[in-house]
Amino acid sequence: MGDFTHFNEQGRARMVNVGEKENTHRSAKASCRVLLNRETFERVRDGGMKKGDVLSVAQVAGIMGAKRTPDIIPMCHPILISGIDLTLVLNEEENSVDIVSYVECDGKTGVEMEALTAASVAALTVYDMCKAVQRDIVITSIQLEKKTGGVHGDFERP
Repeated sequence: MGDFTHFNEQGRARMVNVGEKENTHRSAKASCRVLLNRETFERVRDGGMKKGDVLSVAQVAGIMGAKRTPDIIPMCHPILISGIDLTLVLNEEENSVDIVSYVECDGKTGVEMEALTAASVAALTVYDMCKAVQRDIVITSIQLEKKTGGVHGDFERP
């Protein structure tokens, strides 16, 4: 299976052994956007959603999602996360909630999946809290923005 590290000789899934790797500082930043219509956006902005403060709940959900990443992504290793920061910004021009997550650890494997999961879970929470008002919400542009550390080196989206 060549460069695919998550497959064994039979072509079946396996969890990569990171036991021999050195602990290094690693970080990852991910982002996504939740597109709302104007009415829904204004309700989120003004605190008019029946389920509560959308941005606060989504922020906590994103943090929880990052911590639970190995429970939902089968080949992710449980890691000791040293920090998670989630920013949710209301974008008036786009009627969107722009989400950025930043995750750090000192470990043997990276935190890209934790950062992507944090942003995704926060976006899904915005969707869940707003779906009674708007059914055609779009979650878009879920992407890794930057990562540091590890064998494969640093990455930053241009």
